Amino acid sequence: MIDLHMHSRYSEDGEYTPFELVEQCVKIGVRMMSVTDHNCAKANEEAQEAAKERGILYIPGIEIDCTYENVNFHVLGYGIDFRNSDFGKIEKHIDDQSFQASLDRLAETQALGFHITEMDMWALSKNNYWQGSWSGEMFAEVLLAMPEYADHPLLKPYRPGGERSDNPYVNFYWDYYSQGKPCYAKIDYPAMEEIIDVIHRNHGVAVIAHPGVNLKGKKFLLKDILNLGLDGIEVFSSYHSPEQTRKFYKMAQENNVFVTCGSDYHGKTKPSIAIGQHDCFIPYLEMKAQLDKLFQNR
Repeated sequence: MIDLHMHSRYSEDGEYTPFELVEQCVKIGVRMMSVTDHNCAKANEEAQEAAKERGILYIPGIEIDCTYENVNFHVLGYGIDFRNSDFGKIEKHIDDQSFQASLDRLAETQALGFHITEMDMWALSKNNYWQGSWSGEMFAEVLLAMPEYADHPLLKPYRPGGERSDNPYVNFYWDYYSQGKPCYAKIDYPAMEEIIDVIHRNHGVAVIAHPGVNLKGKKFLLKDILNLGLDGIEVFSSYHSPEQTRKFYKMAQENNVFVTCGSDYHGKTKPSIAIGQHDCFIPYLEMKAQLDKLFQNR
């Protein structure tokens, strides 16, 4: 089994340590893995060492926020020199903006009619790596736990039995805090071309993450994005329907780019997503051979 997309506590919305992720992979028989935290490469040292001790092939990774044509995307970097200062600069660039964006999200959440305070958010984030970054998922976690909002109509879809209750925290994020939604807070993300260049000059390969999520209504952009120098498409994803998977797989073949698979496992933020949940049909040895060939050219 292979899973090249999961998040640790070095992501603002991840639950587990890198070591704990490796142990979970061991239990279900994962043979190749990568921890791809949001805008942070710090998990790789611990994860790589733990994976080696447990006999798992580890691919250093990261997931970086970026933009193309004013649309926010995630690009995965694999096989990167994760100790390079380039990734520390990316992390700092995001971190420098995170607290103001958090305050903006708080103000917009209050504008929805919720009495929620900075103290509520600090109480949840105090032990996080990204302490000043309050994601939409975190607002959902706080609001859904507040007894005074047990019957609030805006929260009803995210409670057990509701139509958005499968992944309540992240669904609340997508519905209210993602780009174009009422509580969205703008962060100045680097251009996709810049991120692809950073990954390549650090000997990595660049892969567009879960395109079925970011390209809703804008699938025409994928061809242009591939022309920027991307090496692959995350075809197999927990977010993709069988029809989407077939379309992205065909596009990868037509454009001669690499195919990857990843669950986007986070833990409590996305409880219906498990490690290895991506329906990839490419055998381990074939995936490894393709990766080896890509990395040899870097």
